Amino acid sequence: MRILIAEDDPVLADGLCRSLRRASYAVDHVKTGSDADSAAITQQYDLMILDIGLPKMSGHEVLKRLRARTSGVNTKLPVLILTAMDGVEDRVRGLDLGADDYMTKPFELAELEARVRALMRRGFAGAPTLIQNGALSFDVSGRTAYLNEEPLELSARELGLLEILVQRAGRLVSKDQLVQHLCQWGDEVSTNAIEVYVHRLRKKLEPGATVTTVRGLGYCLEKAATGADPA
Repeated sequence: MRILIAEDDPVLADGLCRSLRRASYAVDHVKTGSDADSAAITQQYDLMILDIGLPKMSGHEVLKRLRARTSGVNTKLPVLILTAMDGVEDRVRGLDLGADDYMTKPFELAELEARVRALMRRGFAGAPTLIQNGALSFDVSGRTAYLNEEPLELSARELGLLEILVQRAGRLVSKDQLVQHLCQWGDEVSTNAIEVYVHRLRKKLEPGATVTTVRGLGYCLEKAATGADPA
């Protein structure tokens, strides 16, 4: 899962990036509102953490533009406002403009991470928090995976890869889609590297789950049979 942080305080932004990357998220960081607006137009994200007092364009304007778009990427992107503006009117304005959650500074990092997980779940509204595919299960909330009810030991990249594949079980996922969802700016991850991650993940999943390669196109986590067809 990929997160965009729009925050002009370098110390705070660095701490947020480090924390969320340790939690296996891919994280991009911008310092201005105009850069946040541009990133939201061109890149696919699963969540935006947005400061209000940004230079070059306010967070309110970034949010207003985001919610005004009806086509392209990120039209339903969850947004968490993170700001020092703690008045009731500030909260009301942010939520009325389309924010999904609102936190004020200073804050506890554990609470922010919990809210991130909650917004991620909300982004998959209607989808189960525990995805079962035969012997494989994936807890979307806790971001943990199990095979035959035993926890899988996965690297951050392997976990992110499995998360994408299991949510699209039975469907093809291209290498370019995997790169986009797994990698933050500055990462130099080639499609060849994706092949290596898939190979490692496949070995950890077999024989309980199967990742097939569609040569030249991408990968697919085979959907487990739900039972025998009626006679």
